[in-house]
Amino acid sequence: MNRANVLNRLHERVKQNRWMRYFAVVNRIALALGFIPSGYVKIAGERFTDLSSNHPMGHYLEALYHTGYYYTFIGVAQMTAAILLLIPRTATLGALLYFPIILNITILSFSVRFDGSLLSAPLMVLANLYLLCWDYDRLKFILPLAPPPLHKVAPPPAIQANRFPRRFFAGVATTVFLVGLFATNAYDIKPRNRLPDCVSQCRNNRNPTACLDFCTCIHTRGQPLHTCLDNYHRATNRKRN
Repeated sequence: MNRANVLNRLHERVKQNRWMRYFAVVNRIALALGFIPSGYVKIAGERFTDLSSNHPMGHYLEALYHTGYYYTFIGVAQMTAAILLLIPRTATLGALLYFPIILNITILSFSVRFDGSLLSAPLMVLANLYLLCWDYDRLKFILPLAPPPLHKVAPPPAIQANRFPRRFFAGVATTVFLVGLFATNAYDIKPRNRLPDCVSQCRNNRNPTACLDFCTCIHTRGQPLHTCLDNYHRATNRKRN
């Protein structure tokens, strides 16, 4: 049995489960609600956050705010993806449009160590991936798999299974826990959103002086994140040696 047939049978089995269908609907609503407020703010021409421009993410968002219609364009794209997700007939297109936007936000959040979306953004990526897998029957024709004899999108299968997929949702809960664990422990130090928040992590730091200097470097002097991190790691390594 080739890969295409295996995936087709697995997908058909999943789509016949009522609980998996509910989960897809919940994901669509949750993702739409995640983009509607942020998209509206951009379309309205308002600042997305009140972070200081000294903060790495605040600096990025401030520069983005001054890009004019590009800032508005991002808001339109977010609102469009959200609305498409809420309409059953266009949900697949919404998931396709949503994915590159949320993936970009996730990579940005990790690159600047932004607490505000270190957890939510990767979870939204996973939710988006679930929706893309849910619509595999519509997307499989663009994948490098053997196409079926007739290039027609089959109607959704009738819901036949009501059994609660305990193992699947246990896997979902485990994944959320692991993503949260990674997001909170991935970095030895983070800029946090405010200077007091940044300083609060210095109490248990192995080099409190270097930690305080890092926070000052970010929030007071407004230096680039990589510069402040280099100074922090040099000071920490000197103390260790």
